[in-house]
Amino acid sequence: MKTLMKRILLVLLTILACYYQVNAVQQPSSIESKKMPPGTTSVKKGQNENNENERKSVEDLKDLHEVYAGRLTKDEHEEKIEYDTIKLVQIADFTKERDNKKVPDMLFDILENQKRMIQKIVKEIEEIDKNKHLALAENVIGPNPENGVAQQIFERAMTVLNKTKVDRMLGHKLMGEAAMMGHPLARSHVAWEQLLGNPVSLDIESAKQTFQELAKEGLPDAHMGLGFMYASGIGFNVSQAKAMLHYTMAAAGDNSWAQMALGYRYWAGVGVPNSCEMALDYYRKVATKVASQVTFSGGAAVHRIRLLDEIDNSGPSSGILDNDLIDYYQLLADKGDVQAQVGLGQLHYQGGRGIPLDHQRALQYFSQAANAGNAVAMAFLGKIYLEGSDNIKPDNETAFKFFKKAADLGNPVGQSGLGIMYLHGKGVRKDTLKALKYFAKAADQGWVDGQLQLGNMYYSGIGVQRDFKLAIKYFSLASQSGHVLAFYNLGQMHAVGLGLMRSCPTAVELFKNVAERGKWADHLMSGYQDYRSYRFEEAFMQYALLSEMGYEVAQSNAGFLLDREEVNLFKNRGEELVRALHYWGRAAAQGYSAAQVKLGDYHYYGMGTLIDYEMAASHYRMASEQQNNAQAMFNLGYMHEQGLGMKKDIHLAKRCYDLAADSSVDAKVPVTLALIKLQLLFKLESLKETPLKIMFNLDENIASNWDLYLITVITILFGAALYFRRPLVPHPANNLQTELINEGNANDDERRAHNNEPNHIDPPNN
Repeated sequence: MKTLMKRILLVLLTILACYYQVNAVQQPSSIESKKMPPGTTSVKKGQNENNENERKSVEDLKDLHEVYAGRLTKDEHEEKIEYDTIKLVQIADFTKERDNKKVPDMLFDILENQKRMIQKIVKEIEEIDKNKHLALAENVIGPNPENGVAQQIFERAMTVLNKTKVDRMLGHKLMGEAAMMGHPLARSHVAWEQLLGNPVSLDIESAKQTFQELAKEGLPDAHMGLGFMYASGIGFNVSQAKAMLHYTMAAAGDNSWAQMALGYRYWAGVGVPNSCEMALDYYRKVATKVASQVTFSGGAAVHRIRLLDEIDNSGPSSGILDNDLIDYYQLLADKGDVQAQVGLGQLHYQGGRGIPLDHQRALQYFSQAANAGNAVAMAFLGKIYLEGSDNIKPDNETAFKFFKKAADLGNPVGQSGLGIMYLHGKGVRKDTLKALKYFAKAADQGWVDGQLQLGNMYYSGIGVQRDFKLAIKYFSLASQSGHVLAFYNLGQMHAVGLGLMRSCPTAVELFKNVAERGKWADHLMSGYQDYRSYRFEEAFMQYALLSEMGYEVAQSNAGFLLDREEVNLFKNRGEELVRALHYWGRAAAQGYSAAQVKLGDYHYYGMGTLIDYEMAASHYRMASEQQNNAQAMFNLGYMHEQGLGMKKDIHLAKRCYDLAADSSVDAKVPVTLALIKLQLLFKLESLKETPLKIMFNLDENIASNWDLYLITVITILFGAALYFRRPLVPHPANNLQTELINEGNANDDERRAHNNEPNHIDPPNN
């Protein structure tokens, strides 16, 4: 296409030169003046010569046309075009009237002829390009009938994998069949499955070989695979330069993963200088694709589960529903509990919390709740019928019926649904005023779709006067509820400065948020499920891939798995720690305070790097000041107390300990012990000024570690106190005696009752 533009530009320059030649009437050409006798000019040339020049000009254009049609070689074309163009500029003369035509008319005819010629050239070039693409596709896939079958199987596999309810194993089976027939995209897909270990076992060498073969054919997915392997040091030695090369080639082929990887690298300055504009360009491309695929349901929820937080909280903190809990809700729903029916319907409609998308089951639960008169269920039934699904045919009439019922009950979801139907004329006459009214009602109740649609109307000026300020207001409200299109629209406005000052960093963050909600975010949940199933290496591979694409949660989780020695993909423990430090650093740069603390720990203990107390203190300080992290404050207090990486200062140590206790309830016990130790330290410092100072002239090793011994003694005393305060357990013999006495008393009571005797003995009369 660039060659085409150059040729067209060349023709236009030729035309421009002709125009200047016309304006240069009565002025001899500098070249001709050297060859002609004094006093003669090009104007003096005869009619025959001019006709010859016109014929030559037409021949020149025909030669140019033959070049584009592929009839001249490149060398012939370059030589001929350069010579003929110069000759055309020097000799062409339109200063005389010919064939009873004036100069402007002659020039107009020439321009029109050349315009038609250029249009014909462009049309033929487009046809040639189209044929080239078809030929390239035949070279990659192959022209034989077997590849036609492979293409059909591949398309069927993609249909299965893209369904709302995914049958992953069937999709894998079909993809494997297409790959065996040599289909390049199917081979790439299978290679990714082998590299990530999902849903097959890990086979890094096989994936590497496939990627190398397909990359030679220029397949973008294969370049993405090689870039990831070079970047993460899996299958190759780490080479960020080669990773950038392969990422760039994949991104040029419109690979979304590679575009995200490049966007993140330019945004964070990983291996390249920071460039907000480059990051904006890449992230906007991916965000646009994600936004175009958003459905009426808003898409599946993205669960960002941090493994480190689960360990710190001593149990699952992700909100993933346990199977027993799901069974309990299903039991309630089957018994007619409306709230359980609505809750399960929403979970199956949107997916998340460990439950996959399943609109068929959502329809079942919503129908049960709607029959009981629940307005929310009616509104969601309207959404399902409005958009349709894999096995549910869209039905505007039914959708309108359910939306109307819900809206009449004051439900904002139903009001927003009616607004959409009136806005787009789905099953009803298009009416922007009614749409605006229903959206406003829904937005007033805080419903995210109403806020989003109001923002769209004010942004586009549909039914209202265009107002970017109000559009920003409603988009911001919708973004607070996490609507992906609200983030995208705000990103567009920040990127170009509509209604506000342009802000490239803000636009990048918004587009990054949208891009990370693409279908590939499913790997977050897949990685977590692998982790819970003790498939740690498979979990690491998926987290490592998403780390390259800029997911902060994936970066911290990859570092966590390496930190706990759960992964055996690297040569030795030292390399694992270096890679873990790398992942913690990326996560910390995105604002995760626990990762910042981990960086401090690695520098403090010399894990994956040299011991550097000053650097450790710097990371602890950033975590405490920016994220108010209690662990970082406690660590800073200890370093102030011991004088590690900074001047010893007991007062600052106490201040840090107090801040840690105020920031977290969990820190109160260790802070209390640390403060007791500080108090004893104060006392000992005062004793050093008394005659008892000889006590401190003990062995240097003991004196330097006195605090550890003191903490040990305090712990022993505390344990002893708990032991002696425990409730006493009765002796087994005493228990037996007590049981016999109770049994005897019971027998006596039974005998008295049988003889009608009183069950108590009256005191004797005095």
